[in-house]
Amino acid sequence: MKATQCGRAIKVFLTEQDGVTAIEYALLGALIFFVIVAAVTLAGTDLSTLFATVAGLIP
Repeated sequence: MKATQCGRAIKVFLTEQDGVTAIEYALLGALIFFVIVAAVTLAGTDLSTLFATVAGLIP
């Protein structure tokens, strides 16, 4: 690839917005993933405590 072709390719890459949109969606997806993981982890801990309490009440 010649230097002028490389320069044009870099210019096109920097002016394109598709990559920025993809990164934004990836970050949003990661944020949603971590929120779901945190919610499931907290709910799992609470459910485990609840089941242990109920199991302790059963003779």
